[in-house]
Amino acid sequence: MMLLNKIGKINKLVALGICAVCFFSCRKLIDIKPPVSNVNEENVYKSDASAIAVLTGIYLRLGTTDVIFSGAGGVSTLTGLSADELTLYSGVNDNKLIAYYTNNLSASSVLTNYGSEFWASGAGLYYNIFICNAAIEGITKTTTLTPSVQLQLLGEAKFLRAFFYFYLVNLYGDVPLALTTDPAVNAIIPRSPKAQVYQQIIDDLKTAQNLLSPDYLDGGLKAYQNLAGAERVRPTKWAAAALLAKVYLYYGNLTNDAGNFAKAEEQSSIVINNLTYYSLAPLNNVFLKNSSESIWQIQPSNVGRNTEDGITFILPATGPNTSVNPVYLSNQMLGSFEAVDQRKSKWVSSVTPTPPGTNTYYFAYKYKATVASGAATEYLMMFRLGEQYLIRAEARAQQNNIGGAQADLNMIRARAGLTNTAANDKATLLVAILHERQVELFTEGHRWFDIKRTKNVDAIMNIVTPLKGGTWQITDQLYPIPVDDILKNPNLIQNAGY
Repeated sequence: MMLLNKIGKINKLVALGICAVCFFSCRKLIDIKPPVSNVNEENVYKSDASAIAVLTGIYLRLGTTDVIFSGAGGVSTLTGLSADELTLYSGVNDNKLIAYYTNNLSASSVLTNYGSEFWASGAGLYYNIFICNAAIEGITKTTTLTPSVQLQLLGEAKFLRAFFYFYLVNLYGDVPLALTTDPAVNAIIPRSPKAQVYQQIIDDLKTAQNLLSPDYLDGGLKAYQNLAGAERVRPTKWAAAALLAKVYLYYGNLTNDAGNFAKAEEQSSIVINNLTYYSLAPLNNVFLKNSSESIWQIQPSNVGRNTEDGITFILPATGPNTSVNPVYLSNQMLGSFEAVDQRKSKWVSSVTPTPPGTNTYYFAYKYKATVASGAATEYLMMFRLGEQYLIRAEARAQQNNIGGAQADLNMIRARAGLTNTAANDKATLLVAILHERQVELFTEGHRWFDIKRTKNVDAIMNIVTPLKGGTWQITDQLYPIPVDDILKNPNLIQNAGY
């Protein structure tokens, strides 16, 4: 695999570059001075400060403009275009956005290999996995870190590796399971079955859960003394539980094993029952930085900006455009809200461009601000409590715990000003929960994965894709692997349909 081989040859100098970025770019996430001596491969994991900076560098990249989890090129936007959440502005001539929108991604040549961005970009998933692998190796070997720092950082590296693999397996299906920085191994590694990847994700998260702090930690990995002022930007054992709940739910869909649904319920309950940290926030407060609903957030890294998703989704008075704001909510998304659903009034806004025209454009308004005159007021939401209630509701429904599933579903509906669900058996509850996920989690990067794992993708996209100007094929549900990697690695096989 060319990318992994290339990254392996870069060696650990990549991590050192991240250290420098961390020390000089972050405003709050890391509040420690760089070491007096230069950071180099020999000492990067010898001091607490430089070792912390390696992991902090990952969080910094996730909060910038050109990354895999936010903005016009992020998961929420591109998978939202692939699914039925977003409409691409008619004036856009960006071939990549058009390919995602019409479900017409390509692996025919290096120049048109749209769909591989998350895999192979300069800050893509395997790039970040390599940093995690290097960190795991370095942190495990060192004997000079403060023990609590060493445990927390190892937990963060395991958590992040699991997090990145979760997205790989859901975007591409079977994927190479690279767990080392050895270029000789990574260059010829084949794809592993999804079940094996999920098992590795689960193993990493179980380890992380045992290592990570139960408290939110500051840039020097010290617990905040005041919970109200705690920045929720470094993963905790609760974040590991939240991701484990999600992974077990998805793994249950893959294996149809009730035991996985029971584990999903167990892990989501760990988070839901932590009343000290978590509670459902009022709709307009959910996406504020450090809200009571947030389990893990990413702090924006660019001065003067709030979240990149807010910048992309919030339309100006002039409406959508070909550069910063190329998308708006689809008719399918708008039509999914019940009439009195307060999420439509509080999480959706609209513009009718002037001079007077006939088009009104509706857009996601979960994030309320694009710019920040001082510190950012909103952080990118990665995991939140509302999703945990819906995970537990679905896990309970899969186990025929009808009353428990209804109770969790109704918690989310009540906050939105809706009456209790009428669904009263497993089949109708699963339909109701999928719908509730659509209107609760829209533009947060869930919908594309949801309709695939629940095996609804064919029924939905056979209707939606033609409306977007494309032709749907079942193979479109997986994105193509980069052509470069296919050509360089004899053991790497392309996804069907490409």
